[in-house]
Amino acid sequence: MRTSNSETEYALLKRITPGGVSSPVRAFKPYPIVMESGRGCRITDIDGNTYIDLCMAYGPLILGHSDPRVAKAVRDQTKKGSVFGCPSHPETQLLERITSAVPSAAMCRLQNSGTEATMHAIRTARGFTGKNGIVKLNGGFHGAHNTVLVAAGSGSAENMPSSLGVPPEDVKNTYLVEYNDAGQFESLLDKNEDIAGIIMEPVMGNVGVVTPEKGYLQDMRRITKEHGAVLIFDEVITGFRLGPKSAQGRYGVTPDMTTMGKIIGGGYPAGAFMGREDIMSMVAPQGPVYVAGTFSGNPISAAAGLETITLMSERGRYDSLEKTTQGLVASMRDRLEDSGVRGCINSVASMFSVFFGVDEVRNGAEAQKIDRAMFGKMFEFMLRRGIYMAPGAMEVSFLSTAHDEEACNKISECFGDFLGKVKSE
Repeated sequence: MRTSNSETEYALLKRITPGGVSSPVRAFKPYPIVMESGRGCRITDIDGNTYIDLCMAYGPLILGHSDPRVAKAVRDQTKKGSVFGCPSHPETQLLERITSAVPSAAMCRLQNSGTEATMHAIRTARGFTGKNGIVKLNGGFHGAHNTVLVAAGSGSAENMPSSLGVPPEDVKNTYLVEYNDAGQFESLLDKNEDIAGIIMEPVMGNVGVVTPEKGYLQDMRRITKEHGAVLIFDEVITGFRLGPKSAQGRYGVTPDMTTMGKIIGGGYPAGAFMGREDIMSMVAPQGPVYVAGTFSGNPISAAAGLETITLMSERGRYDSLEKTTQGLVASMRDRLEDSGVRGCINSVASMFSVFFGVDEVRNGAEAQKIDRAMFGKMFEFMLRRGIYMAPGAMEVSFLSTAHDEEACNKISECFGDFLGKVKSE
């Protein structure tokens, strides 16, 4: 049997980078596929195989791969310069766009990644309040920095790191609560006066899609105000994905601070944290909270992000994308119900997740109970049929404006075929 080009290249990659990948979520057996190109909702690997893409680089490509207008904006800026170490006009334009659109963004600081954004937002919240404690949700992911790498299930008295190399003292002030349980969070704040704030995804996206129950986000807003804690919405995934005003606009809850990434870079490295003027005024050089970065506000990323947000702001784009996504999700749900295979599909806007082995997923603890092996079988089946999903069972599938009817029909049909195969075994 001929060895594929992806397998050959992966053998090389394993020798020169840990695990053969630049991020662990890209790894799967027998080997990850090496991509050559992308156009619209489809990607092509170095063996010439084409796939309908549901991973979409984990969220930033809301217009699809290689959108010609975004590509032109990048080319135009590249001719002018790629980085200056000074303010640039694309940076100014993107900052103006973000602060005018996002309810919580009186001021904004651009970064290079979501990890940087969340790290600096937490530091700023601590500097503003003079307190040390930070709360996060069980199953929430806020980048790979020490403060938020806390093991699920750890108690408030004995927090444990979720990664080797993180000193226990780095997470001693990090606390975990469950999503959709405002009472648990309020109880923690009643007992601990050293809580600077909470960083939370308004819609969870790192245990799959989990949406807020009615009144939950409003309760979290009330509780943080009553206790003088900073409410940080991590909208790295949902920022400009759930609508022109992001999740906070969709649900009508304005946090004190927000972090973003992915879409605001239009397919290029980017991040940002933003918030109330009195909080953001703490950031250097205006204030004593130090934040810096050579590539922060990079003009190429800014140009790509600005063009992406501008195009998505055109009348009807978000509504059309959501309609396409929910049509696909409805079809998949019908097939799942008809098959008798136990599972559920959570969705919001242009995001969805398939969970097997459970009837519902409302928080991180429930997400841990899903049938990962069944998802793995589905991933392999769909891949062989020309559909690329994120390999992890608790990742999100994303649609873009480039996903057409043909692509959606094929996704639904292949999902139905997989379910039929499961029932016949």
